[in-house]
Amino acid sequence: MPFREDDDRPGGPGAARALGGALAGEDVEGDDRPREECGVFGVFGHPRAAQVTYYGLLALQHRGQEAAGITATDGERMYSHKGLGLLSDVFRDGQLDTLQGSAAIGHVRYSTAGSNTVQNAQPITVLTHRGNLAMAHNGNLVNAGDLRRWLEKQGSLFQSTSDTEVVLHLVARAGRDTVVENIQNALSFIKGGYALVFLTEHQLVAVRDPLGLRPLCLGRLGDGYVVASESCAFETIGAEFLRDVEPGELIAVGPDGLQTFPPTHPTRRAMCTFEHIYFARPDSDIDGWNVHAVRKQLGRILAQHHPAEGDIVIGVPDSSISAASGFAEESGIPFEMGLVKNKYIARTFIQPAQELRDIGVRLKLNAVRSVVDGKRVVLIDDSIVRGTTSRRIVQLLREAGAREVHVRISSPPYRYTCHYGIDTSSKGQLIAARMSVEEICREIDADSLEYLTQTELMQAFGFREGERVPFCNACFSGQYPTEVYEEDKRAHERAGAR
Repeated sequence: MPFREDDDRPGGPGAARALGGALAGEDVEGDDRPREECGVFGVFGHPRAAQVTYYGLLALQHRGQEAAGITATDGERMYSHKGLGLLSDVFRDGQLDTLQGSAAIGHVRYSTAGSNTVQNAQPITVLTHRGNLAMAHNGNLVNAGDLRRWLEKQGSLFQSTSDTEVVLHLVARAGRDTVVENIQNALSFIKGGYALVFLTEHQLVAVRDPLGLRPLCLGRLGDGYVVASESCAFETIGAEFLRDVEPGELIAVGPDGLQTFPPTHPTRRAMCTFEHIYFARPDSDIDGWNVHAVRKQLGRILAQHHPAEGDIVIGVPDSSISAASGFAEESGIPFEMGLVKNKYIARTFIQPAQELRDIGVRLKLNAVRSVVDGKRVVLIDDSIVRGTTSRRIVQLLREAGAREVHVRISSPPYRYTCHYGIDTSSKGQLIAARMSVEEICREIDADSLEYLTQTELMQAFGFREGERVPFCNACFSGQYPTEVYEEDKRAHERAGAR
């Protein structure tokens, strides 16, 4: 099983803490947004499965830029390659051509659980008495620590700190008659948010957590099938979108075609609203809602309930452009491109000197002086986490001549950490957890600041006040849809303190 896990050359993908990597997802005294989770992709029944997986993962690159990997099988052997960095960094010397076979799974990673080391890059592959088994995971298990200790007492040895390996050990030791039964047995132990894809020499298996916290969808490509975290991956490879994988559903694809296994004990849905607010690509459809359409509706509702007097409306690129256009249409205030994102500087790997760290936002965003000079600007953003980025964006606009800056946020105040696959600051660092809206307004130096309420957020999906909604809004309300283990809470606090 060929692996190449030693690419840590200066300037290569191993330089994961460099400036560009930080601007793509890490914090260099600048970008403090919630970090993307991960993206998973799988294909069965295509002669160039690894190549299809590569292009599918490119469409999902926004979900993770720290590591990438692909595992393929020709029915007899498995071939894997993974490493740190973007897909273009990891697969740049012909490694893709060595991954043979008609089935493959792939992963792009942001390290929400486990450190960013090549040992934690996915897919993770193990050899069991039944053959090879590879797995890729989007999400976070809230009881991974307890399960890991139990498995270690049973004699299991771990090679990574990722909770993904916990699931693999559970599958490997299940002792049932089929791979599907082994996976089902393992799933009975785990709790949290997850979209999982497994690969054996003869089968692809995909499963979504019972609450539907993490997205997963099913498509068709020729005579084969594909699964992906977002439907935008299907558009890239020319696959037909069939449907979302239902919460708790397991799908198995093999030589005999596709089989579905509904959840044994259906529970209420609790889909992550932040997929629509920020994470997913605007051209994706998730659980029946188009991401761009939802964001645009959020902007309209923001204009209806939280208007601002201004001369222009601008959005923070890229995730807030749809909401800004909706706000502009509803308010009648012209929409302008007042901020421009440099899409390339965030993909370089240059180690910054300490004295240059404060220019992080300026490297990533620039204000268009001719657009904002002398104007009352209505700035639309999707969230405020620590306030660092918002303050510096407001500063950029003022330095470019903006007369006033009125900030409107297309989500409620972000007050609680996520335990299901989104990496945020610790609660103590979340500005809305320790300041009022008025205090935040002063902190970011805005002329005014308003957020959507949770009721208004749900209106964008067509729900009225008082109706039960199929979403997880725990980051706004603190009402988690599962038990949250104390160890998982402490782990998030430690991560936020880094």
